[in-house]
Amino acid sequence: MKEVIYKDLGRMAYRECWEQQLSLFDALLSSKRSDATAAERVAESMAGWLLFVEHNPVYTLGKNGKASNILFSEQMLERIGAEFFHIERGGDVTFHGPGQIVGYPILDLEKVGIGLREYIDALEQSVIDCLKLWGIEAGRIAGASGVWIEPESVRARKICAIGVRSSRYVTMHGFAFNVSTDLRYFSYINPCGFVDKGVTSMEAELGRKVDIEQVKTELINQLKEKLDVKIYK
Repeated sequence: MKEVIYKDLGRMAYRECWEQQLSLFDALLSSKRSDATAAERVAESMAGWLLFVEHNPVYTLGKNGKASNILFSEQMLERIGAEFFHIERGGDVTFHGPGQIVGYPILDLEKVGIGLREYIDALEQSVIDCLKLWGIEAGRIAGASGVWIEPESVRARKICAIGVRSSRYVTMHGFAFNVSTDLRYFSYINPCGFVDKGVTSMEAELGRKVDIEQVKTELINQLKEKLDVKIYK
């Protein structure tokens, strides 16, 4: 069983965290080169890192995202105190902010022993099974990534967005899981490109406060099981 190092970065601006991700991503890619030096090689037992973070308010647009799904102006961004970045992950536009567990697994999937589709399935199932512990039923929508409440209903609403970048089976970016997120920020975009579906959070579904630290702990347990890895702090 391969090992993953876990880091909780707390509250962090998007650019600073993005740079940390890129550094770890590049380190894993470098270690896979046939001419990698001893200093560049990552221990054989290590599959990568798992970063958890809560971002300051920020919107990100994936590489194939449509600008038409952005409903804010620069002036509006300033007024609501948010930033904007166009990045290299898959997916469309989404929001990150306080009360949201943003997970960045930077993993060598060849070491984990799964492909990219299995990996995304594992992320989604980890969130689905984590939500069950709070009595929240969730599922998937065919052809749409992420985790949804009432996925077969006209009231389908996303509780966790997923957008991943991979190169040579090394991943970065990941998921954004709404625990106590201020959902008003989503009104300035068509979240993930959808105009006919809503967004929700654990607190919105339960109508009460949720301990985000407890959710992190349970989510890590689910990720260990679904990815079949050891996760160390």
